[in-house]
Amino acid sequence: MAADKNPKASPYTRPFLKWAGGKYRLVERIRSHLPAGSRLIEPFVGSGAVFLNLEFNDYLLADINPDLIGLYQLVQAEGEDFIARLRPYFDPARNTPEHYYATRERFNACTDPEERSALFVYLNRHGYNGLCRYNSEGGFNVPFGRYKKIYFPEKELQHFHRHSQRARFLCADFGEVMKQARKGSVIYCDPPYAPLSRTASFTAYASAKHGQFGASEQERLAELAARAASKGVPVLLSNHDNEYTRRVYAEASLASFPVRRTISCDSSRRGHAAELLALYRP
Repeated sequence: MAADKNPKASPYTRPFLKWAGGKYRLVERIRSHLPAGSRLIEPFVGSGAVFLNLEFNDYLLADINPDLIGLYQLVQAEGEDFIARLRPYFDPARNTPEHYYATRERFNACTDPEERSALFVYLNRHGYNGLCRYNSEGGFNVPFGRYKKIYFPEKELQHFHRHSQRARFLCADFGEVMKQARKGSVIYCDPPYAPLSRTASFTAYASAKHGQFGASEQERLAELAARAASKGVPVLLSNHDNEYTRRVYAEASLASFPVRRTISCDSSRRGHAAELLALYRP
């Protein structure tokens, strides 16, 4: 008799980037609510956890962060060549505050797309808790993560390269991306979340020139989702479950469930919060 499979083993592949708010642990939940279609469109692709683990004929994957999209296009095009270029950045000798902050300064001054992409991955894996944050001048400002050991995500990079061959990556506003949907497409949106409190907002994901993602953007997204559904394209959105989001997503079918939040550096404060999936059906 074959040995029993590890019941804790996940059938899904992790993204090669660490990502605050990433959806790796929620892929199965999202998959169960996402309608069928031939093309998956993600206007907020983030770490790519959803597209990496779902099978569609092709993908339109977008984000407002040019560093992220530039990196994805490079991994898509170069595969093993990029992995080989990236490997020296994961020498244990580089896992120090001194090296990290020197690399961060180098990244902020860098204009070469290939070097900038490699530096971005180094900062992502060595920085604090998978955050991607920029100051008002567009400088990456996430602090050193202080991890004892750093994992080099070679297998995850290889999977991304293979799976992305059917994808088109686009650096654009979500509205521009959603307008490209046609019948047969299905849209999944994982926008910056509406804050749970006045002090919980996180809007510095992209540099200041890209603007903030506040209430007007949340409401514009909901309007575009309803409009897409009226034209035959289903849209599934993720967000916090609170009074505000339930009001904004009033036209959608709602599903709520608890999830564990992991941003706080204090593990005792990493409690559960309610997650909302809002489905706009044609």
